[in-house]
Amino acid sequence: MPMSQRKATGSTPTGTVIRDDPRHPLYLGKWKRSAKADIKDFVHDDFDEPHRKRQKAILAKHPEVRQLYGQEPLTAAIGVAAVLVQLAAAYYIGCVWTGLHWSAVLAIAYLVGGTVSALFGVIIHEAGHNLVFKMPLLNRLTGLLVNMPMVVPISQSFRRYHLEHHQFQGVEGKDPDLPLDSEIHLIHNNPLLKTLWVFCYSVMYVVRGMAMNKRPQRWEVINLAFIICVDVLIARYMSLRSLAYLGISVFFGYGMHPGAAHFIQEHYVFRDGQETYSYYGSGNIFYLNIGLHNEHHDFPQIPWTRIWKLRRIATEFYDPLFAHTSWVWVIVNFISSPMLGPQSRLVRLYKAHTSGRREYRVPPIADADATATESPDASDVKTRVRTKKR
Repeated sequence: MPMSQRKATGSTPTGTVIRDDPRHPLYLGKWKRSAKADIKDFVHDDFDEPHRKRQKAILAKHPEVRQLYGQEPLTAAIGVAAVLVQLAAAYYIGCVWTGLHWSAVLAIAYLVGGTVSALFGVIIHEAGHNLVFKMPLLNRLTGLLVNMPMVVPISQSFRRYHLEHHQFQGVEGKDPDLPLDSEIHLIHNNPLLKTLWVFCYSVMYVVRGMAMNKRPQRWEVINLAFIICVDVLIARYMSLRSLAYLGISVFFGYGMHPGAAHFIQEHYVFRDGQETYSYYGSGNIFYLNIGLHNEHHDFPQIPWTRIWKLRRIATEFYDPLFAHTSWVWVIVNFISSPMLGPQSRLVRLYKAHTSGRREYRVPPIADADATATESPDASDVKTRVRTKKR
């Protein structure tokens, strides 16, 4: 009897029979991405997100992965160095090189400021998962530290909404990472509008958070007050020109910049049946392995210095998944392809999310060992696309 039809012992409190998840072991779906350029809707799935169950499947076969859990204080040291670099650049542009033409300022803001600002986002991400220090307070302070040269309060709101994204990946109305309906209908597959949309991606993140209509939490208020004070000090003891440089840097670093391409790489659908995507290019060296997104969603307990070890240990789970190798190609392909746009995301109803977790389980260890290198359906070859160079 096929694994997907075999009933497991036990049942839910409501009497529903618990079955083995038919997506095991790779947890790729049977859904197809949009195949028509005129479709203005998300792709829909009737199962829960794949990462929690793939984590269980990997741990069943490779329990040693748990040894990779922990923190990496080196992240804070990198953050301090990056903050000093950006503040030094702001000082020289605003107080020393005052005759520098704005075209040169914009070039520096993109090449230096945008590159460093994108790194700030990666460090804030690590701190948001408490992967820098064991004490949560120190992680929040790390987030505030690297937020200093970013002009706008980001770290604490990102922490809040990103953790919700992990908990409710793809759930309509609950995942704050999903584009708004207005984004889809306004931008859709128009190349010029998609270019503008990528440039303004940092603004769209703020708009999506505001659309959730949630009351700010205490740490978000602290973050706002702290950044206002920092901005005033920068304007007072450096210059408004310095503050403008920092703001432009953030706009570039969260928009049309290779270091920001992971925002598109991570969850925009490039292949049938695959919801989350990793990037294995050289950009991971500078950006603390932020590209290993499948691995991160499967194991958000593992810091960036050990995430590649997970990739090597559980290679049979990750090799069959499509992955990107160029962030530049991600941006170019997203803008130029009529099949890609803000609508190229997978969504599910909250009911499907909860029922998928409640009614379908990861098979026992014996099954996981026996099937870890097999796909849920050998005939479904489209869901097993190997990494390609671009």
